[in-house]
Amino acid sequence: MNKVEQGIEFMRNQKYEEAAKLFTEAIDENPKDPLGFINFGNLLLHVQDFERATIFFQRALEIDPEIPAAHYGLGNTYFEQENFQLAQTHFEKAMKLGLSTSDVYFMLGMCMVNQGNPKLSLPYLQRAVELNKEDVDAAFQYGLALAQSEQIDLAMNIFNEVLELEESHSDAHYNLAICYLFKDEAKKAIEHFDKAIEIQPDHVLALNGKEKVEQMINERS
Repeated sequence: MNKVEQGIEFMRNQKYEEAAKLFTEAIDENPKDPLGFINFGNLLLHVQDFERATIFFQRALEIDPEIPAAHYGLGNTYFEQENFQLAQTHFEKAMKLGLSTSDVYFMLGMCMVNQGNPKLSLPYLQRAVELNKEDVDAAFQYGLALAQSEQIDLAMNIFNEVLELEESHSDAHYNLAICYLFKDEAKKAIEHFDKAIEIQPDHVLALNGKEKVEQMINERS
């Protein structure tokens, strides 16, 4: 196991100072190897030192402009700073250079969601779910994007799949309730508001939603 691999192992065990020491040594010993810079960048990203993380990822790209992991790291750094357009540019570059993991599809989709383009995000979020069927976050965000694109029936299918993966997902219940309201099924909506509140008693949106629907039902009767 070389120093970069040892540093990655320290990172996994949350021993960040030890990891930083090994990555520094790896860079000093092999200054033309971009992997040391990339992994140090990942460490800095993890501890939210975005400015220095950017420098390390950019240094890796100076050594090898076509290494997808550096573009992916830069994408994450810009995403965390809410520079979604620049993040999207680097995620797309990483994909063009051969990175095809569920994570890069998910992050690219989320860039589009955060730029107000849920419809454009759909193929990327869908692919993220296809590549990792156990990823609850990807499935939930895909469902949200479908709902925001007014594809209500498909969104409901996905929210139900989220609940199969994680029964206690209060936001999936909340969004199912909203979908049922779009279909004018108030009683079904209340059932899911109740489940969201049962799981998370301080779920403000579900509490407010239930109150408004019950008021609407009372006014109709």
